[in-house]
Amino acid sequence: MLVRFFDRRFGLKAHGTTVRRELMAGLVSFVTSVYIIIVNSAILADAGIPVQAGMIATIATSFVGCWLVGWWSNTPLVIVPGMGINALFTYTVVHTMGLSWQEALAAVFVSGLLFCLVAFTGLAGRISQSVPHTLKEAIGVGIGLFLTFIGLQKSGIVVPSASTFIALGDLGSPEAVVTLLTLALMSVLYVRGVNGSFLIAIVFGTAVAWLLGLVNPAAEGPGFGLRDAAAVFGALSFGSLWSLPFWIAAFSMAMVIVFENLGLIHSQTASFGRPDTYRRAFQAAAVSNVAAGLLGSSPTVSAVEGSAGIASGGRTGLTAVFTGVLFLGSYFAVPLLQAIPDSAIAPVLIILGSLMLGSIKAIPFEDFSEAFPAFLVIAMIPLTYSIVDGIAFGFIAYPVVKLAAGKGRQVSATLYVIALLFLLYEILQVMNK
Repeated sequence: MLVRFFDRRFGLKAHGTTVRRELMAGLVSFVTSVYIIIVNSAILADAGIPVQAGMIATIATSFVGCWLVGWWSNTPLVIVPGMGINALFTYTVVHTMGLSWQEALAAVFVSGLLFCLVAFTGLAGRISQSVPHTLKEAIGVGIGLFLTFIGLQKSGIVVPSASTFIALGDLGSPEAVVTLLTLALMSVLYVRGVNGSFLIAIVFGTAVAWLLGLVNPAAEGPGFGLRDAAAVFGALSFGSLWSLPFWIAAFSMAMVIVFENLGLIHSQTASFGRPDTYRRAFQAAAVSNVAAGLLGSSPTVSAVEGSAGIASGGRTGLTAVFTGVLFLGSYFAVPLLQAIPDSAIAPVLIILGSLMLGSIKAIPFEDFSEAFPAFLVIAMIPLTYSIVDGIAFGFIAYPVVKLAAGKGRQVSATLYVIALLFLLYEILQVMNK
């Protein structure tokens, strides 16, 4: 009976999938993105939000985001607090602009409303049509390289270097050994089309890490209580609503989350052959940002880690709904989740990065006015360690190069405005440093 309901609601047969495959994909998406609970709460703690309260806020926001995108757009995406935008929340809005964390949450709420204005009006379609195809493809490629770089860092295969910034790490270290063994198994399983290949390899990697002493199953995580939730849920304050820093913060976050979700959701919905679901997924991301401010978290994005679930066979919103359920259940299992080492997750990011590089074939490198801005996006996303800054470089360069080539009319008025906004954003970044 439940299977029939899921089939009718999500169109499982129509999309060539099954309940079992969707649940497996949701589990993979959860395992590859669950680290966000730990990392996001740590960054929120630097803003003054208690760690335990930040964990509960992250869990609740992730649950709401996944359910919104699953039920509303019927897509297997994962919407959770974004890495990068949480740093903007803490280190720029709170530390530099001087807002309290409660006022910063109010700015998140307002930025979500601005995002909704874009997503639920013709502005979303106009912005999407104004962005050249080459830049959209470049965003996917740049994110792929970024994922690979993160995976290599998490594994210890690539390490910081005082002379060359980065260098090859110790391949004999336990972390690197676990990563390489897991990557080898994952590659074999994936190329042979084994369902749940990522999850199987992650479990294998965790077991090997335990044998090598990298995992301590007896470690205890922090306790939780209703007081922690009460400390952050609905704690937003509009005390600085009429101040300039508040609106700079709100507009800055709105601009970042709109364009980051624009690129991420476009590339992800296209990756599983359903670009028609883009609009509703974009709307779900907008509403989730309003919820983030209410629940006590930094803004949300469609997580790149959700691509793991898509690669594992996720095709409908049931994947996202199940991922959301697992996030909610993680309230009781934080110590267990902490036991999954980076070295077991890093191979997923590395393989996803390789899969996303295929979009580079759609970039016309014979046309410098198209290729150079795309190249900047691809290069700057991983090299600046920021999806937003990488996109900004390409979007600013595109009209400049087109004008220099005498092709200024090929650039839409909307894109000129977008480029100007990105330029202003980068100027604000410089001023706030």
